[in-house]
Amino acid sequence: MKKKIIFIVIDGLGDKTIRVLGNKTPLEAAKTSNLDSLTKEGVSGLIKPFLFSSQEKPASDTCHLALFGYDPNKYYLGRGPYEAMGIGIKLKKGDIALRANFATVDKNFKVLDRRSGRIENTQPLIKSLAKTRIKGVKIIIKKSYGHRAVLVLRGKGLSSEISNGDPKEVGKKVKEISAKDNSKEAKLTAKVLNEFLERAHQILKGHPLNREREKRGLLPANYLLVRGAGRLKRTPSFKERYGLKACCIAGGGLYKGIGKILGMDLILVKGATGFPTTNLKGKILAVKKSLKKYDFVFLHIKATDSLAEDGNFLGKKRFIEKIDVNIKTLLNLNNTLIVVTGDHATCSQLKSHCSETIPLLIYGKGKNGVEKFSERACQKGKLGQIKQLALMRVVLS
Repeated sequence: MKKKIIFIVIDGLGDKTIRVLGNKTPLEAAKTSNLDSLTKEGVSGLIKPFLFSSQEKPASDTCHLALFGYDPNKYYLGRGPYEAMGIGIKLKKGDIALRANFATVDKNFKVLDRRSGRIENTQPLIKSLAKTRIKGVKIIIKKSYGHRAVLVLRGKGLSSEISNGDPKEVGKKVKEISAKDNSKEAKLTAKVLNEFLERAHQILKGHPLNREREKRGLLPANYLLVRGAGRLKRTPSFKERYGLKACCIAGGGLYKGIGKILGMDLILVKGATGFPTTNLKGKILAVKKSLKKYDFVFLHIKATDSLAEDGNFLGKKRFIEKIDVNIKTLLNLNNTLIVVTGDHATCSQLKSHCSETIPLLIYGKGKNGVEKFSERACQKGKLGQIKQLALMRVVLS
């Protein structure tokens, strides 16, 4: 009887040391008796996150593909299609999908906040932008979670070869969308999107919800930052690739979308999208229940990344401790391999993704004497430092 696999990805798990934490990372400073117990009885190491040659920092989408053994150089679709599929948009042939953030800009289009204070109630704003058509192209916008949305351009003669509008930094001006090649399709797509973003800005800045937010001293969500244009292409399923029946338990649209595109069944858990109060207990219970039906259970946990991006290293430490408490229920499973790692590190003091290596533990295939689950302790593990793309080979070997 082959072992079942629980594959836990704690988003943004790794970090740099922080003086206030006694020169420890949030993971090192956290009390993690259950993760430590798995580490003592398992094997450990470090993972080097995937990077395109053009990237300075690792990205969640490409890192997840690499974790599952899908080379992003071959299989990456762009961020948009994963987000779209994850929130239930049925993409048609030729659709161009993009990820969008509701953001705050000043009168000179300088970004004041990329998430508008992590606004949650965006549905009235989305409704005001619905049913837009520009040059025969239909614009579809749908809420993802929190400040996030997905934008889809549907029409003839469109291209995903367009640039991003998100400067990814506060204090910088939004970027004009431009064609990445000389094709008329890319030029048309860039023109349509620029026109829509300008029209959306005019609607959003005068929206009653934003006026009310400003009266209350809150940031108005007056602009859409878009990035990750892509279109759907066939990707070999997890079952085809590994012969494993797989499911995905996640809250964020991106992670559900990656799971869906890889042919994993989505297991819905009430309260899974809450930040930072995601229903961890419900997710872990869903993992145990799913083992009866599935060979491979992918569990994604987001809040560690979001807290670090807000600079909240104490919150990240506390949330890691919360994960540890909830993970106790997985300690005594029979014939089960448990993998725990992150997709990338998120450095709390930088408030961004960073290129630090990520700790890895695999329970259920021998032990190597490492006592604690942390960045420095896992350096001594017998798995050494492995590339993200090699992880599935290690897990299945």
